[in-house]
Amino acid sequence: MHPAPSVIVFTTLSGLGFGLLFWLGLGVIAPTGWAAFAFFVIGYILAVGGLMASTFHLGHPERALKAFTQWRTSWLSREGCAAVAALTIMAIYGAGLVFFDQRWAPLGWLGAALCLGVTFTTSMIYAQMKTVPRWRTWLTPALLLAISLAGGALLAGQVALTLVLLPIAALIQIAWWMRGDGALARSGTTLATATGLGQIGDPRAFEPPHTGTNYLLREFVHVVGRRHSRKLRAIAFGMGYVLPVLLLGLPGGHITAALAVAAHIIGIAASRWLFFAEAEHVVGLYYGKRSA
Repeated sequence: MHPAPSVIVFTTLSGLGFGLLFWLGLGVIAPTGWAAFAFFVIGYILAVGGLMASTFHLGHPERALKAFTQWRTSWLSREGCAAVAALTIMAIYGAGLVFFDQRWAPLGWLGAALCLGVTFTTSMIYAQMKTVPRWRTWLTPALLLAISLAGGALLAGQVALTLVLLPIAALIQIAWWMRGDGALARSGTTLATATGLGQIGDPRAFEPPHTGTNYLLREFVHVVGRRHSRKLRAIAFGMGYVLPVLLLGLPGGHITAALAVAAHIIGIAASRWLFFAEAEHVVGLYYGKRSA
């Protein structure tokens, strides 16, 4: 079993899209006319495309609008509210640049903050989950924010910023992997603690709870071989971080920049696949799919 493609697409594309919109709103680049139109179209295609892909991951996509009603308690609902607010504000800000050659700076700053808010709320959906020790760390929001900012700077054509932010994101990625590899074991969660039978011995499952697959197994239990994981990490790190930096140092202008963007997207998609495939949800202990 593998992570749902819709989640991989969502977290990869939306992070890039909102990262690009962040730099536009902040005013690091302030194009006008058709140039501004092109930047905003790219940002919106990535951001909205990623959000639309996420709805296919829901058990009932037709009920997606109900997610907005639980903003007091749900990070998923907060993400949706932040996304709508960010896209609305940035649309007004973008209209000023495209149609009136005007940069309404306060509106752009608000939109930039909301774009960061979208990425942060997305990260907190995962970081707040006690059932996935690998995700439950401040490094999760730090990683998603760093990748969004670095990828957005790359799409915005800001080479100097990218050459600073990508290495930072790469270091956080390494730290996230190193910390995550022992997270389940450090959590102390075992079949014994889950069943409360540890005081009478070391319990083990007699047979699987179900004879077939179910939602929990499809969504939360993925087993990745150590060798396969190492290969994918090398691809993610090399394509997502190292190769873009090397390409940006070469002559070639738009061609090398386009190759850097393509390499980055492929690498981050691989990183996102591993993010979910290596999640080690504790429910896997109950189904006998892993051991702490």
